Amino acid sequence: MAFFWYFVIITYSVGNFLLIERGMIGKVATFVTLCFDLIVLIYMIAYSGGLGSPMFPTQLVFTIFFAFLFPNPLAIVPPLLVLPIVAKIDTELPSRILVAEDIFTLVWYSAVNFVVVYMIVYLNGREEKQRHELLALQKNFKKMAVVEERNRLAREIHDGLGASLSSLIIQSEYLSKRAKEPMLREGIQELKSVAEESIDELRRSISMMRSDFDLVPTLEDYCYTFGERVGLDIGFRALGTIPSLAGKLQLATFRVLQESLTNAHKHARAQKVEIELVHMQGMLHLTVKDDGVGFEFRDDLEGHYGLVNMRERARQYHGTLEVMSAKGKGCQIYFTIPTVDPKTGTKWRDTLTDIRPFTG
Repeated sequence: MAFFWYFVIITYSVGNFLLIERGMIGKVATFVTLCFDLIVLIYMIAYSGGLGSPMFPTQLVFTIFFAFLFPNPLAIVPPLLVLPIVAKIDTELPSRILVAEDIFTLVWYSAVNFVVVYMIVYLNGREEKQRHELLALQKNFKKMAVVEERNRLAREIHDGLGASLSSLIIQSEYLSKRAKEPMLREGIQELKSVAEESIDELRRSISMMRSDFDLVPTLEDYCYTFGERVGLDIGFRALGTIPSLAGKLQLATFRVLQESLTNAHKHARAQKVEIELVHMQGMLHLTVKDDGVGFEFRDDLEGHYGLVNMRERARQYHGTLEVMSAKGKGCQIYFTIPTVDPKTGTKWRDTLTDIRPFTG
């Protein structure tokens, strides 16, 4: 009868094992039923001879079950408790007396149980470590694939569009020398300037895609190039140490500076612009001040689409954009963004879609 019930227990234990893949409910059900099985097993062992029962070795089967299904030190306690409980029952029954052979059997099975548990836990740990190493390797492969794809796109853009823009600049210079009418020459020069701006933009985008975009030198170089091109006196200074930033934060900061200088030249008709970049207490501050004609400022920025875009860039990264201006008193723009993600407290991270050529 004991053997019959033993096989019944094994059968529905296997059924519970099939349910364990369905989540926490299956695991809890399996653990509870296995504990109930142990109670039945203790009864059968005690009823059929105690430590000398032919059913006693089946305790090892349950130890293996618990170790495989629940590789946790506390979860393996129930099958190990079977040994002292059976020994206690044997000492309580008047018809049984523990002899040296019984004590040796108890010690032997205890040792075998610990060896089995150790081996299973060790193998599970090694398998888990290998799984984590494999996942890390797959993640690195994905990163390498993303970097390789960016580099491929950068090469294609440089060799294709870059060559076309360079040809346009050369042709513009040739036509400008041959043109005799001042208005025609002026139009060709403007076309050349647009082509030069486009190729500068192309270089920055490629630099961003190759992850070698450096914010401070890029801003400084752009201020110098823009000032030389339009005849604007631009002063740029970076105070303190600017930390390494995620590409999307660098790009957002550059776009704000780019739009600010464009506004200062086209709309404010400024003669001088002062730019300051500083990092303090986890915040990056960009200040742009011009001596232009200014405008009657309204905080809703209605009609000022460039300023609206800058404010949206700031809000995208939990930052702020403040504008101060009045007629005849120039304009001041204060752009501030956190260098860490406020939601996670960690540095911003780039994804493949964060850095795209010709954004903005």
